[in-house]
Amino acid sequence: MKLTDQQFRFYDTFGLLKFPGLFKDEIIAITGAFEDVWAASGRQHDYTQRSMIAPFADRNEYLSGLLDDPRIDGVVESILGDDYNYAGSDGNYYVGDTKWHSDHHPYAPYHSLKIAFYLNPVTRDTGCLRVIPGSCHWGDKFTEAVDEVVPVTAESRPEQNWGVDGSEVPAYPIESEPGDMLLFNHKTKHSSWGGGDRRRMFTYNFEQHFPDDLLPSLRGLLERRRERGEEAPYGDAMLHTADPGRRRHLEQHLQVWEELATGS
Repeated sequence: MKLTDQQFRFYDTFGLLKFPGLFKDEIIAITGAFEDVWAASGRQHDYTQRSMIAPFADRNEYLSGLLDDPRIDGVVESILGDDYNYAGSDGNYYVGDTKWHSDHHPYAPYHSLKIAFYLNPVTRDTGCLRVIPGSCHWGDKFTEAVDEVVPVTAESRPEQNWGVDGSEVPAYPIESEPGDMLLFNHKTKHSSWGGGDRRRMFTYNFEQHFPDDLLPSLRGLLERRRERGEEAPYGDAMLHTADPGRRRHLEQHLQVWEELATGS
């Protein structure tokens, strides 16, 4: 499944897309696999703060296999090119509000994005994803002004700078039902407000294939993962079920990870 020209232009302008009901026929299997990963991990969600497992989809053959689905592969390829990298996955139980942030710096020199599946119905006031459209274009006055108030590495300050609560920042709420697929640029500012204490969501993360001049950025990303104690860039289920088509999207991370491990 490729993006239409209109969908691509929408994403390129606003930094987000929603695909209503795209996986409605698979949502029971997806939800079951999500719960299986949590059960196998031995982790318990205590309902007081966000709980996360990463890598996540990599631990389950069914969720790993969804990367090969043309509804995911084709959409990502439309944006990042056919040599894109799979960058990892996380599974979450969210609790309450998530304040404004972006996943990558707006001035990062590479393009990356996230695909998200919410496994509970979420609305504007019950924890759906909210985004500030167009906040992903570094060099643009609007993006830079938003980034001063909502930086990646510090607490967001809308009350101090704009005189409004974070929940009142002008934004687009992406209300979602289980089976919808959401996609957004990692640089897009986003948040959620009013959610309950067991809000399930998991993501796949992707980035462009890094040309030689941007390899230091990839090395930095993977080095930080190694410093957090990760032993490999991907989980066993992701690797042993990978055919040559999927393997192409894993190779660059595997190669750079090995170079970091051997000091080469």
